[in-house]
Amino acid sequence: MGHGHGHGQPTSASERYLGRLAITFAVTTAFMVAELVVGFATSSLALISDGAHMVTDVVGVGLALAAILAARRARQHAGRTFGLYRAEVLAALANAVLLFGVAGYVIVEAVGRFQDPPAVPGLPVLLVAVGGLVANTCAFLLLREGAKESLNLRGAYLEVLADLVGSVGVLVSGLVTLLFGWRYADPVMGVAIGLFVLPRTWTLARRSLRILFQHAPERLDVEQLTTGLRSLAGVREVHDVHVWTLTSGMEVASAHVAVEPGGDQAGILAAAQRLLAEEYQIEHATLQLETERAADGCRELRW
Repeated sequence: MGHGHGHGQPTSASERYLGRLAITFAVTTAFMVAELVVGFATSSLALISDGAHMVTDVVGVGLALAAILAARRARQHAGRTFGLYRAEVLAALANAVLLFGVAGYVIVEAVGRFQDPPAVPGLPVLLVAVGGLVANTCAFLLLREGAKESLNLRGAYLEVLADLVGSVGVLVSGLVTLLFGWRYADPVMGVAIGLFVLPRTWTLARRSLRILFQHAPERLDVEQLTTGLRSLAGVREVHDVHVWTLTSGMEVASAHVAVEPGGDQAGILAAAQRLLAEEYQIEHATLQLETERAADGCRELRW
């Protein structure tokens, strides 16, 4: 006896911030072009590194937008029973890979420049850094709230945060170069930006992989959840419990619940759904209520 519990077509956290993501994409694209053009024209590694981070912003935010639109469209397809919500998680993982690559490149390039740092004109770097700082601050504020709910948005948010720090670093580098002519300011700041990005990127990659491998949410104790279901009146045994995250803010569960002979199955089902929704915030759960004979058949499965 199988029962599903849900509330129609769900809306992911990312979709609620689609407009903000689109504005972020436009802003970061404009300043990415400006930073790269001036960076290569002035040989500023700090500016090139910040511009490269903005390239990952543009690609990352573009992936996030594409993932949201794909997930929304996939809901119309009967064969995709879970839609394409996992596309958002893949986008977050792709962002992490891009950030790893850019951070590694900047660190290697900066270390090489310590031997013979090129002369970098401070004023153009300073002016573009101010513009980049304004752009990244706007993008940061647009994505900050959504990053708390969506892993996809968090990937874009972390990239914007890295660029915000990078813009501050470029600003400091430009000021030091302009005022003191210290050539090491640019490569030092490049290394600092790269080191700032790496641990945050690792966290994003780890969270994305947990979802793709269908691990239970970190906040949730599966044994405690199973014990809670088993303690409900009329329940004899609970097995084959699975809890996983479809995408950020959308957690799913399934379980087989063996009931006592003659038990109120409708009441048991309602109590189990209420327990999952109220205590574990799992609104979509598929629970199979079984008799003793059916439960014995389940235990014979080898996987």
